[in-house]
Amino acid sequence: MNEPRPRSLPGRVLSALGRGLDQSRRLFVNALFLVIVVVLLAAVFAGGPKVPKGAALVVAPKGALVEQVAARSPQDLVDDLAGGGQKETLVRDLLDALAAAKGDKRISAVYLDLDELSGAGMTVLEDTAAALRDFRKSGKKVIAAGDGFDTRSYYLAAQADEILLHPDGMVLIEGFGRYRTYYKEGIDRLGITWNVFRVGEYKSAVEPYLRDSMSPEAKEADLEWMGDLWRAWLGGAATARKTTPEALTAFIEGMPDLLKAAHGDTAKIALEAKLVDKLAARDEVRKRMIALAGEDEKSKSFKQVSMADYLEALGTDRPGANGKGDKVAVVVAKGDIVDGTAGPGRIGGDSTAALVRKARQDEKVKAIVLRVDSGGGSAFASEVIRRELQLAQEAKKPVVVSMGNVAASGGYWIATSSDEIWASPETITGSIGIFGMFPTVEKPLAKYLGMHVDGVGTTSWAGALRMDRELQPRVGESIQSMIDNGYEEFLARVGKARKMSRDDVDKIARGRVWSGADAKERGLVDKLGGLPDAIASAAARAKLGKTYQVTYVEKEQTLKEKLLAGLSVRATRVAASFGYVLAPAPEPVAGTGAALLRAVANEADRLSVWNDPRGIYAQCFCEVK
Repeated sequence: MNEPRPRSLPGRVLSALGRGLDQSRRLFVNALFLVIVVVLLAAVFAGGPKVPKGAALVVAPKGALVEQVAARSPQDLVDDLAGGGQKETLVRDLLDALAAAKGDKRISAVYLDLDELSGAGMTVLEDTAAALRDFRKSGKKVIAAGDGFDTRSYYLAAQADEILLHPDGMVLIEGFGRYRTYYKEGIDRLGITWNVFRVGEYKSAVEPYLRDSMSPEAKEADLEWMGDLWRAWLGGAATARKTTPEALTAFIEGMPDLLKAAHGDTAKIALEAKLVDKLAARDEVRKRMIALAGEDEKSKSFKQVSMADYLEALGTDRPGANGKGDKVAVVVAKGDIVDGTAGPGRIGGDSTAALVRKARQDEKVKAIVLRVDSGGGSAFASEVIRRELQLAQEAKKPVVVSMGNVAASGGYWIATSSDEIWASPETITGSIGIFGMFPTVEKPLAKYLGMHVDGVGTTSWAGALRMDRELQPRVGESIQSMIDNGYEEFLARVGKARKMSRDDVDKIARGRVWSGADAKERGLVDKLGGLPDAIASAAARAKLGKTYQVTYVEKEQTLKEKLLAGLSVRATRVAASFGYVLAPAPEPVAGTGAALLRAVANEADRLSVWNDPRGIYAQCFCEVK
């Protein structure tokens, strides 16, 4: 029998040292975790934040400015603590904070920090701009300061009394564009057969699988509605800065020559073009804000309160929260439409219908406003939601639809059971069309892996929808018949709702996208205006007078979800108290490998959630970048 040899003294020492280090490491990690938990729980149960007298309200939206924040998971909290989480800012919070601060004697000014704003649709930008303009009516100043401004952040900064730009910063206004990755050549190289079924020459959602470039029809339609949005942007920014759209356009298009003349000084050309009021380093920004809000003796910076802390301090005193009388219920439908249930940030056919049903069955609710921000998705789920809205109408409760950034394809389908449709002039809508896709991979399996599929079935449909078998012509014809039927159903829904003939709807349908202004001219929209206008109209239709409550009908959070949300907010506050800022991960620069991979990943994520029972989709990929 072989017995283990006794270790040498150095070996025993190193082994003991290794065990000691491992135990110390474990003890340190556990202690650190315990400290984090204790600190966070202490913050959760500690008293709420205070609003210093004369403070500046710091409005610093992080990530995308959205109608509804996506559901959060424990991993999201970990990402927040690491500073790598992808953030979103609820536009309703921003609007409420500005509305409350306007008449709050504790608030002396607004400090607008837009450096971490990564995305926002044009309607959200205009809603926020309007709130900033309304705040300024109080006589209090709005100061925007940043290291740089892009198309979206500059539109909001333009609404301020003063724009301060870092001396090494720049104003880069790119305008609006819509660029997608096209996969046809790659699909052909791999030998994949991507069977596509659609109705409408303008239904460009499936073009990346059919072509290697944008079709002339898609270019025509996209340039038209994007042109409407761009003219609105130019007009709004020019008015705010007391200049002209032509002057802004001259700066944008003439930037190469301006930079050459200024030896590449990006901040200088922005100042000379009067896009900003002053070049100011961070210490100079602090001095300006101290002059407005006073100095905080502890931080040696200006007296301030963050938007999150301010809203928490307000509690139930948020604007509109304490209304009396009957209710107007607002249901937010944001994101892709999927069958079944979905959390915030996506529209589940069953879960969103349940919210509408909850509002319909509430005796205090006298009218319903559906706020739509969606390019659509599952046709089946869209119909489930539409049917629930129809039942609300039959229950004599007015239904008013308010369109946000996008209310197209399935997002328009669910709007057809309503008494009135409101859209902003910049809303992206229409895209009335249907498609389905079914890829098969029998060729690459055979070519690269030597794999073949064979067998027998009792009917021609047995095994017909396997991705590893060629799609038979008769099956393809059947799927196209289903797509055609879905399109006719869509036309019928729109025709009945808008009191138009089938052919009249078809002329403005066929997948074509319109701006809200154009949609109104063509009868797809009743009135132009924002969510407050739609809410007021719903109240008037229900004859509620001037005293009514506005309530958001949302899925009730579980204890776990409430704890996660609370910990996330307090984690940010605790980190800030130690001088650590939890910033969102930067967006990859367009054109880089990271941006390309992100685009492909987003496309794959979108495909992964498609779950329509019949594989029929009413979806518009009509985001602008």
